[in-house]
Amino acid sequence: METFSEIRNHMLSLYELQIDEPFIVSFEFDIEDSKRRQSMFLAELKTNDGRRVLRVETPVAPLANLGAEKCLRINLMQRVGYLAVGDLDGVPYIKMCENLPYAFVGEQELDYVIRRVALAADQMEQFLEPGGDVT
Repeated sequence: METFSEIRNHMLSLYELQIDEPFIVSFEFDIEDSKRRQSMFLAELKTNDGRRVLRVETPVAPLANLGAEKCLRINLMQRVGYLAVGDLDGVPYIKMCENLPYAFVGEQELDYVIRRVALAADQMEQFLEPGGDVT
């Protein structure tokens, strides 16, 4: 896929979009064998040198519940994705993100990354927020 429009069309074929804007879409990813869901966001970003990348991200837990050291230790152990901070309804949240250069975005690769990021974030959320499904 070479454009965000192609990515959007692929997502429309698989999910009901919660947000559908020119360069951002959002949908709910159902976690297998549970009633849990992970809110997923896809957005096109440009690097400093003008290249386009696709960011896959999902909220994990409120930042207030975690220390910076804990977040950095978790980041070090991540095999897929990385942790970042972003606001969700005005509240700082830990988010799990993955950036994909458009050259590597095909349907299978995108579906794989979405699944891996969603499952990893859900596992982390269950560890950090036991008993809750905050996102």
